Amino acid sequence: MATLQFTFTDSTSFFRPSLPSSTTFPRNRSLIVKASSSSSSSSSDDISRSRRRFLAETAAISVSLPHFAARAEDTLSEWERVYLPIDPGVVLLDISFVPDDPNHGFLLGTRQTILETKDGGNTWAPRSIPSAEDEDFNYRFNSISFKGKEGWIVGKPAILLYTADAGESWERIPLSAELPGDMVYIKATGEKSAEMVTDEGAIYVTANRGYNWRAAVQETVSATLNRTVSSGISGASYYTGTFNTVNRSPDGRYVAVSSRGNFYLTWEPGQPFWQPHNRAVARRIQNMGWRADGGLWLLVRGGGLYLSKGTGLTEEFEEVPVQSRGFGILDVGYRSTEEAWAAGGSGILLRTTNGGKSWIRDKAADNIAANLYSVKFIDDKKGFVLGNDGVLLRYLG
Repeated sequence: MATLQFTFTDSTSFFRPSLPSSTTFPRNRSLIVKASSSSSSSSSDDISRSRRRFLAETAAISVSLPHFAARAEDTLSEWERVYLPIDPGVVLLDISFVPDDPNHGFLLGTRQTILETKDGGNTWAPRSIPSAEDEDFNYRFNSISFKGKEGWIVGKPAILLYTADAGESWERIPLSAELPGDMVYIKATGEKSAEMVTDEGAIYVTANRGYNWRAAVQETVSATLNRTVSSGISGASYYTGTFNTVNRSPDGRYVAVSSRGNFYLTWEPGQPFWQPHNRAVARRIQNMGWRADGGLWLLVRGGGLYLSKGTGLTEEFEEVPVQSRGFGILDVGYRSTEEAWAAGGSGILLRTTNGGKSWIRDKAADNIAANLYSVKFIDDKKGFVLGNDGVLLRYLG
């Protein structure tokens, strides 16, 4: 099991001992030895005692250092860092496990990163997929999802991978060059079926392994806003046409944040268009998602966290005090209806055990120099936090 470790190459530079004020040391000067044998014996005894005390103090300090390191590791009480065999600059983007084999999972990231685990996420190894290796492209794998043994991966530049055998082999599915936007999310929904979203708001569904796709919305978000710009949506006329984030609820509803963060959009199955909404807060939106009870959470730039009133879609939000130390909160993941974790810049980790009404900062990752972008709970016992520079935290419970 990989754990956060400390290496002490020079203990004196890390920890400077403070000895009792009564301790004295012999100075670099000549000793005047008198004729009296008793005086000589006394001086020698004093030096010997000082030397013994010094050695004893030094030994005590050297013995205590491993215990200090152990206490530093103990601060990771809820989370354990898993070290990965990848370049430091890789940003981790998504993680998923095979439902039929909960120990078997895949981890995606930038720089064409695909890692595989077969022990529940304790250790990871690089996974080579020949159909995804192209000398002309350096793929950013954005999203992965499994249903049974069937799995899907999407990335940028446009790439779609499919497996029917729990990831033992992957097949590349051809995509139309006219696909609007970059694929940012995919959800396995059933046998040979999936739902795919692009950053321009296109939603497509397939029921035949991705060989044909049907549009679930009639137009892109840009077209919707151009048609409804007079509806009073603040910032819509400055919309650049892409999402900053998009999140799906278990029942198929979506919430997305505009690229500038000045408004958000929602979509439910059966609706022909995305529905734009004014933001209910002064600061720009960083991210939005779904609570375990069906309500919404909302993060603003600068570290603010808001919860919607009640459940379902609404434009009414209440701010919840959080100890973000001024760093932005980037994502929230629910372990249960009552317990959730929020993560953000400079190793910020926050925990709630009352459904989000109050949050306590967990110091588990304070010493990890990384931004934590995503919180993923596979179930109530298995969770991960994904960050930049290849940082992966595993939930211990």
